Amino acid sequence: MLKKFVIMSLVFVLSITIAQAKSEQKKVEEDVNTYELLNLFGEVMERAKHSYVEEVSDKKLIESAINGMLTSLDPHSSYLDAESFRYMSEQTKGKFGGLGIEVTMDNGLVKVVSPIDDTPAFKAGIKAGDYITHIDDETVIGLNLNEAVSKMRGNIGTKVKLSIRRANEKPFDVTIKRQEIKIQSVKTEIKNDDVLYIRISSFAEENDESIRKAVNEAKKKLDDKLKGVVIDVRNNPGGLLDQAVNVSDLFLEKGEIVSTRSRNEEDTVKFTAKEGDILNGLPIVIIINEGSASASEILAGALQDHHRGVILGEKSFGKGSVQTVVPLGNYGAMRITTARYYTPSGRSIQAKGIEPDIVVKPAKIEALESYGFNLTEAELSGALKNEDDKNNKKDNRNDKQENKIEDYQLLRALDLVKALSLYKNALAATSTESVEE
Repeated sequence: MLKKFVIMSLVFVLSITIAQAKSEQKKVEEDVNTYELLNLFGEVMERAKHSYVEEVSDKKLIESAINGMLTSLDPHSSYLDAESFRYMSEQTKGKFGGLGIEVTMDNGLVKVVSPIDDTPAFKAGIKAGDYITHIDDETVIGLNLNEAVSKMRGNIGTKVKLSIRRANEKPFDVTIKRQEIKIQSVKTEIKNDDVLYIRISSFAEENDESIRKAVNEAKKKLDDKLKGVVIDVRNNPGGLLDQAVNVSDLFLEKGEIVSTRSRNEEDTVKFTAKEGDILNGLPIVIIINEGSASASEILAGALQDHHRGVILGEKSFGKGSVQTVVPLGNYGAMRITTARYYTPSGRSIQAKGIEPDIVVKPAKIEALESYGFNLTEAELSGALKNEDDKNNKKDNRNDKQENKIEDYQLLRALDLVKALSLYKNALAATSTESVEE
């Protein structure tokens, strides 16, 4: 019996030893393959340097190799040379030079994620979803994203010609003059005397403070007349993660805002809201479209999952990945995708986007002519006059103001805020009556 036990123990130990040896052998083979591949890289680089039809520098070859390595992973990972890194840093601070469009690569072409409000590209009619096929009559096929963006940049006042392909339209060219882009990323306005309209064109530094200030001023000006808020993030390509979190936090009392998950579970990061809703529960409607990406989708997803706002418009872009920018000293930086975004309910935004609660397509508003066949009470002979003439005048003025808004999606959002406000007030009144009884 003892002899049998010893034999079994030896077999067990031998099995473990063999398994460890195989694991170590596999690791050695992987290391050998890595060294072989690095030697292959060195050989290819050397041959390219000496055999290419034109002289090319080591810096050019190595930077291109690094960029090729990163861009092969996904459309948002890339190498940023010193100039590109500086450009990106300026963009998040709200000031940079160029055309004013956020772009990505799609099937070898440059795809417009969205034009930025009040920029040369926006004024030239560039739209989210457009494909740029040529820059100054040179094809973009074969270029990486950084190279294409570099060709669109240039000295202020110079022009660049873009060839555009748009769904259901013939290809066309547009010439745009480059300008220094100064982004006012948050614009606010009181609509119809009782709704605060907040337009966020990108998530840049201090967005949350600008919005907080606008809400406080609207509450002070309108007092109890403020019915709610419309937040417009259409064609907003995203921006700073911390600003998406901070802006969402303004309107949430508690709970998760967004989480980022990498391939290592222990690296999961959850962002949660601090106590305090600056609107005290007033209705919120968020307008999105196919140009709403990244940080815009974080805001929309957080408010949607917490049932704090109604999402109106069209499905968003679907960029649910996190890019980390790693500075590389004097050699720019690398931008690499390190995680995915998840909404509070655990939904991944990546390649799916945010589905609106109410789908509203862009539409043209036209008044229908009655041609005099429809009569109102006021037009009947001998009809009684309304005693409250002042209120009639005020209502007419509001109707005229609303009719000036030609944005159909915005009109529907304003109507929805008012409807939600009426419903909320009716519920409050019913609750009060029940308590009194």
